[in-house]
Amino acid sequence: MTEYKRPEPGDVFGFFEEIAAIPHGSYNTTQISNYLADFAKKRGLDYVQDELENVIIYGPASEGYEDAEPVILQGHMDMVCEKETGLDIDMKIEPIKLMIDGDFLTADGTTLGGDDGIAVAMMLALLDSKEYKHPALECVFTVDEETGLEGAEGIDVSNLHSNRMINIDSEEEGIFTVSCAGGSAAEGHIPVTRVKASGESYVLRLNGLLGGHSGMEIDKERGNSNLLMGRILSELASKVVFKLVTFKGGAFDNAIPKDTTAEILVASGAEFLEDMVADLRTKLKNEFHASDPGLALELTKLEAASCDPIDSESTSRVIAYLLNVPDGIINMSMDIKGLPEVSLNLGVCELKEFEFNTLHGLRSSVDSRLMFLQKRLTSYYLQFGGNVEHKLYYPGWEYKPDSPLRDTCVAVFKEVYGKEPLVLATHAGLECGFFAGKMGADFDAVSIGPDMFDVHSPNEKLSIPSTQRTWKYLLKVLETLK
Repeated sequence: MTEYKRPEPGDVFGFFEEIAAIPHGSYNTTQISNYLADFAKKRGLDYVQDELENVIIYGPASEGYEDAEPVILQGHMDMVCEKETGLDIDMKIEPIKLMIDGDFLTADGTTLGGDDGIAVAMMLALLDSKEYKHPALECVFTVDEETGLEGAEGIDVSNLHSNRMINIDSEEEGIFTVSCAGGSAAEGHIPVTRVKASGESYVLRLNGLLGGHSGMEIDKERGNSNLLMGRILSELASKVVFKLVTFKGGAFDNAIPKDTTAEILVASGAEFLEDMVADLRTKLKNEFHASDPGLALELTKLEAASCDPIDSESTSRVIAYLLNVPDGIINMSMDIKGLPEVSLNLGVCELKEFEFNTLHGLRSSVDSRLMFLQKRLTSYYLQFGGNVEHKLYYPGWEYKPDSPLRDTCVAVFKEVYGKEPLVLATHAGLECGFFAGKMGADFDAVSIGPDMFDVHSPNEKLSIPSTQRTWKYLLKVLETLK
């Protein structure tokens, strides 16, 4: 790492620095929303700040562009807050510490917030300057995208006066996203019973996995720490008699979990634990050497259990659930090569006093298959005496065969880069789905963005050269939309 020095373009990265200094995780967006409203007030720009804390800022057309149709630019102000294991930082109140690593902007032990802070920074740079040429701008900053596109779901589109939108929330330069999956969250509950028991107490900790975005990385065969802990407990149960005391893993339904901890109370077979854990560690590191090279499994003996364990039947039920719950890619698209069509991510597990609670992220580019996956998951929970609540549904964004905006973006890309862009669909959910549903058949959108890697993980990094090129490209597109 080198000492942080603001990269070029200074206006874009300058605003990114200001954003990074404001805590803005999902459901913690009041400060960043007010910052955006104050930005507009100080510059005399018209704006709308709604009850959800979404913000729309209107930028006037450049000279000569007064008669052009306005352009909507859109991104979300919230970020996924993840940090390295053991890092002493409270991301609800503390700023992100930016760092430079070669050609990359990253953060010191936390997620960077490039998703989608770079969109916010680019829009602010455009609104702040009279140097750039463009039609009238309607810059839309939404909240709580990462928790189910909630800001986009609730925004009033009657405040918008255009049907063409550039979403800046894609993560690969040169790839135009023109369609996306829909999805939902599933909150599950399996009943458990606590009992009084004695024995030796141990903690198992599985960490060091890469995790990542459950839409963008679901096809990379990365380990799910919650499911792997279920496998570990199942293997130990062949020689060790124990009851489960605690279980906690993952933070978000749309992030592949990378760290899970389980506490067990051992009645017999403790002498086998150390060797069995060592053997499992070797096997897992071998199996995941390519996808998760940093995988680590630790066993620690405690002086006493942290609380009463759940009984043997409940312990067996939780382990059986973890061994059998569907997860990962369910279907691949037969229309678009290499595109996951349906997937499921067990993002969060936590053993509470009387329930084993879970949170899944479901995705599908075919709505009927999403409904079937919900039904399948409901049936699964019923077999374990539990229940599941499906919520936070968001629609997909269908491909538009006739798209003047896409044609313009492609033509400008060929001019700027000297090659064709890739025009693709994504398995991730995008806010374009809600905007498309609200704005009707005339809605015309393209999603772009610079190269980002390991989004939603503490390894997240944003390519500086790619950001520079994407910024210049965006300016050229806006200049062309006269």
